[in-house]
Amino acid sequence: MIVVGNVVAGGAGKTPTTIALVQHLLRRGWTVGVVSRGHGRQTTDTRPVQAQSTPTQVGDEPLLIAQATGVPVWVGMSRAEAARQLLRAHPGTHIIVCDDGLQHLALARDIEICVMDERGVGNGWLLPAGPLREPWPRQMDLLLHTGTPAVTGGFRGQRRLAAQAVCASGDRVNLASLQGQAVDAVAGLARPEAFFGMLRSAGLQLAQTHALPDHADFADWPSTPLARPLLCTEKDAAKLWQRQPEALAVPLQLDIEPGFWAALDTLLAERAGSPVSSAHGQKTA
Repeated sequence: MIVVGNVVAGGAGKTPTTIALVQHLLRRGWTVGVVSRGHGRQTTDTRPVQAQSTPTQVGDEPLLIAQATGVPVWVGMSRAEAARQLLRAHPGTHIIVCDDGLQHLALARDIEICVMDERGVGNGWLLPAGPLREPWPRQMDLLLHTGTPAVTGGFRGQRRLAAQAVCASGDRVNLASLQGQAVDAVAGLARPEAFFGMLRSAGLQLAQTHALPDHADFADWPSTPLARPLLCTEKDAAKLWQRQPEALAVPLQLDIEPGFWAALDTLLAERAGSPVSSAHGQKTA
């Protein structure tokens, strides 16, 4: 089990890290599954993410991970139970990755990856006096900075927007083609301004921005014709497209330095062997 998480409240890039991690493992020949609590869903059972699943059933982030990677994804209030059901359904799985589970202590883990953005540990105080979910410093296997490092050590990853946005029909639009005109943007993230700032850095002129709560369901979003192009995050797309199918989702990509992958592969070799030996021995990391 590889657990990806962070030590502060709010988004730090866990889901893009999970997607990049799964894609790396697949390239190395591992058979991978993912488990998540499924924040924002209206269900409480343990279930797989399926092609017809909706964000209200499984959560927006698990749905995005399943669409981006194609691997089995299960959600459950108990990530351990989600992992057990995933393994029963897919017994050849080598490695399970848990998206957001550092503080889920009931879940056994072989490798811990902590994701940290430019906020670092903030004022160093625990919630509610500060942003920390648990005391810092703490032990972990790998520390990944997705912004300017605010604490020492670890590896660097750079978040960036994809060159093309996509609408519900699958049509793609070059972001560069939207420069020089006014556009609107919406984000249901822990830190919406980070998305808006990236759009501005890409040369886009934001006429209106709509900062919604993390995992917003868009139930009250109007379905009237758009006056300007509307950009959203890939995480919000499945919900917004039900109201505004012409909205453009801008994927977020994460470029991680090679040293991180080398360190991860070393840990896997020590703790899980190789994809072939794991398959023969049914060993799951």
